[in-house]
Parts: sequence; structure tokens; C-alpha cells
Amino acid sequence: MMKIKVNIVTPDGPVSETEADMVIAVTETGELGILPGHIAMVAPLDIGALRLKNGNSTEHVAVNGGFLEVRPDVVTVLAQSAELASHIDLARAELAQRKAEVELQQKKNKVEQQMAELSLRRAINRIKVSGM
Repeated sequence: MMKIKVNIVTPDGPVSETEADMVIAVTETGELGILPGHIAMVAPLDIGALRLKNGNSTEHVAVNGGFLEVRPDVVTVLAQSAELASHIDLARAELAQRKAEVELQQKKNKVEQQMAELSLRRAINRIKVSGM
């Protein structure tokens, strides 16, 4: 079976360089499945789990926004932040979730509320991905 090269990069540097049979990403318009030979495209990513399928196994990556660039032989994920499921510190993610929940309960302006909501979504995403 053909493979597609997958590069995951953040502002802090490369997170992963691997190959997969299929890549499944959460974009702002829904989930997108990519197989080798896929048409070239760019899509904005949402907060969610990037899944890299290889045979019967699946590797999960917590991605927090960014862009997905697809070419027939390579997928490049340019993410604001990304963590492999095996590298997520669950205790730290749970602490971030509690902190964001407290910030949401406090009366703040609209921008601060939106920032707290994003922090909460990112923390929940990391917790979910760590358990996959």
C-alpha cells in the first residue's frame, strides 16, 4: 500500500516526521481524510485530534489550530501547537482545564471570555488525545 509523508511543525520546531496510510484532520469545516495521491489543497485546522493511520494502528496528535497543506505525496501540518498523545502531561492538561473553567466563571470582558474558552477547548483536546 502507498504511504503519504506527514510533517507536523509548530513555531517551536518540528513535532513529527513520519509516514501514514491515511491522515484524518479536524478542519474548521469538519473532518478531512487524506490518502496518498490526494489533490493539492490548503485547509484551516480547528482544535482537535490529528489521526495518522498505519495498518491497524493509529497515532494521535493534539493539534490546536493552524493550517494543513496537502500535496499528492506529503501532508504538512503547520500548527500553533501540537503534541503527540504519548508526550502529553495529563496532570498539566487537567490543571489547565480547571484554570480555564475558573476563568470562565469570573465576570470578564468578551475578549477575556473568548480566550478562556479557547484555553478550555485546548485543555480538553489534550486530555481526550492523551486517552486515545
